[in-house]
Order: sequence, then C-alpha cells, then structure tokens
Amino acid sequence: MPEPAQGLLFGAPKSKARTLVFDLETQNSFDDVGGRNKMAELRMSVGVTYALETKEFTVYKEDEVNALIEDLRAASRVIGFNHKHFDYAVLGRYTKLDWDTVKSFDILEDLTKILGHRVKLDSVAAATLATKKSGHGLQAIEWFRKGDWETLIKYCKDDVKITAEVWLHGVEKKFVMIETWGGPKKVPVDWK
Repeated sequence: MPEPAQGLLFGAPKSKARTLVFDLETQNSFDDVGGRNKMAELRMSVGVTYALETKEFTVYKEDEVNALIEDLRAASRVIGFNHKHFDYAVLGRYTKLDWDTVKSFDILEDLTKILGHRVKLDSVAAATLATKKSGHGLQAIEWFRKGDWETLIKYCKDDVKITAEVWLHGVEKKFVMIETWGGPKKVPVDWK
C-alpha cells in the first residue's frame, strides 16, 4: 500500500479550541448500496480534517474512524460542504452520536437557504477562488478499490483545502461567488 502524501499529520492531539474543516470519501456509491436512503452502507474510505488555527491536516482511514468521530465531537466547530446531511449520515454506521450536539456550519446548507437551490462546491470554488476540484466522488471510490491511497488522500485533502478557502473568503470578504449560466454571481454571506 502506498504511503500517505507528505506533510499529513496522523493522530493530532485533540483540542476543544480547534475549528475543523472536514470531508470524507466513501467506499461505495449510491448505486452500489441501493439508493440514497442507505447512507451508512456507503462506508467511509478516508476522512480528512484541517484545523484552521494550526493549519494542520489529519487523515483517518476507516479503521481510525473512532478517532475522527472523537475529534469532530471535541472540536469547537466543524465546517464542511454538505457534511451535515451526507458525511455525518455516512458516519452513522460507526456511531450513535447525535450530530446535532456537534457545533457545525454547513456551507451548502447556508447557501441553499440564501439562494433557494443547491450549488456544487466546484461552482463556488471556480467562481470564488478560480480553482476546481481535483476529481469527483466516483473517482474516489475507484481509487479506494484500486488501493491508490496517495491519490485518494490527496483528493480528499484538496476538497478540504478548497472548503476552508471558500469559508475563509466568506468570513473575510462577506461574500462568495457562484457560477451561473449568465456568468459569476456574487452571494453575500454572514459567516463568522
């Protein structure tokens, strides 16, 4: 099995002062498990957190999922993109934790309230940061199945980095941009 990408920290110390940006990838697709109502059956392949205060990434494989859950539970806040409805549901396989007890901010949830419709992280990243995701979820499943941990971890880490940059842009500038058919659109946000 390839070694994880350089610069990643494993088992970083827990601290309630940490704000964590979070994402995970799955072992299976919705087609594999019989639909969107079986999220826990998707199973986590890898999860990544990024501590805003220390600028450190931590990588968790499925056999380290309890450490991931504990770090999320202990964080002062967890920031993600659709993590409250997707990632937490996937983690439901591994814990009975009531995720409502974890202070979380979901960028997609907030943008959906503002816009009245969902947007993709890639749309926000392209318009706000002039960057694109390095892959997509179905590719991540293939990398997992091939045992290509280096590419899988890099992809998940890239998604977390983009999510963190979108979050910080919104906090600092009070807006993000989204791609639309008519060109980029400015979306005022009140993120703190």
